[in-house]
Amino acid sequence: MERFIIQGNRNLAGTIKVSGAKNAILPAMAACLLTSGKSVLHNIPNLIDLKTMSHLLRVIGARVDNENGSMTIDARDVCYPEAPYELVSKMRASIYVLGPLLTRLKEVRVSFPGGCAIGTRPVDLHLKAMESLGATVSVEHGYINAKTDGLKGADIYFTKSSVGATINTLMAAVLAEGKTRLFNAAMEPEVDSTIELLNKMGAKIDGIGTTTLEIEGVEELLPAEMDMIPDRIEAGTFLIAGALSKNPVTVANCEPSHLTAVLEKLKEAGCELEIEESTITVIPPVSIKPVNLMTLPYPGFPTDLQAQFTVLMTLAEGVSFIEDTIFPERYMHIAELNRLQANIKIDRNIAAVRGVKELSGAEVMATDLRASAALVLAGMVANGTTIVSRIYHIDRGYECIEKKLNSIGANIIREEVS
Repeated sequence: MERFIIQGNRNLAGTIKVSGAKNAILPAMAACLLTSGKSVLHNIPNLIDLKTMSHLLRVIGARVDNENGSMTIDARDVCYPEAPYELVSKMRASIYVLGPLLTRLKEVRVSFPGGCAIGTRPVDLHLKAMESLGATVSVEHGYINAKTDGLKGADIYFTKSSVGATINTLMAAVLAEGKTRLFNAAMEPEVDSTIELLNKMGAKIDGIGTTTLEIEGVEELLPAEMDMIPDRIEAGTFLIAGALSKNPVTVANCEPSHLTAVLEKLKEAGCELEIEESTITVIPPVSIKPVNLMTLPYPGFPTDLQAQFTVLMTLAEGVSFIEDTIFPERYMHIAELNRLQANIKIDRNIAAVRGVKELSGAEVMATDLRASAALVLAGMVANGTTIVSRIYHIDRGYECIEKKLNSIGANIIREEVS
């Protein structure tokens, strides 16, 4: 078990680089199962979740090699239709193999997904979409079982915007017979990235960047090569770190167009921003202004940055109200922030954050991936020493976060504990 020991320091300055997007790479890895050959993905960080997905793909029969930031996936020998509990329980994104395996092998058995505990995240939209495409779906003993004699295109309306369901349905529909139309599809950049990869493979998908997608089924897909998009959540985390600093911080290798809602909230908080093609410089305010926040599907403010933005508001001059409409139970970080002498109260799934003059270092425990990042940010600006335990959560989605933050002036030590 490892932990972070963090010495408070608001004198961050310099340039910090963003890695490839975990939430785009995971579905891209699953999409490679649709071809019989070697696909290559570039801009791949070293993350626990990607290692877990690589292991799962190897169990299914694919060859996965990851070297120097590039991943090669050879799916020609894919033959095993089961994603077992011991792997799927570690990471929700394992559900992405459902669509590709059903399409390619005509049957699939996938354990119900797991991952970090941030509230209920059902997969019913995934299952209903597979049924609409002609699959027979059943749930027994904790496993999703699906079979088909051949998927056929259909009109599918999602009752709720879902990135996972949109992507899974796309991967099932690209080889289905006829046309499929998806209504109320998610518009996140990770969806667009998946569409771009599938189209490179030979799929015919129209409507990228909209809530209506049309897929014309093709007979086969061919291997492809593609650079993965930068991680907008990591970029947002570093932007908030800059807003908490006393000096300008530049976030490089990012895509500003993916961060519009985040940038608007940083401006509301008093930050000045210098935006170029792939860099954003944050000039922090002398005093942080309170900002009310509601998370929404893209292009709204992302739920995956709610915890980090809450840290910024703990030092604002006034009261902020933060509501997470995506995952209303995603407030497990609040109790830990209050241990650092933040002043946050929750009433009916709305967090009321009353700004304090300073946070005070203490021992805290990470509960999920994004809460971990929030606690690291809080520790960096708290007075004294903060110890964050259970940091394996943060290694799921941030590559060497302590080294990156230390490069701009943080003081974070990774320590092994028995």
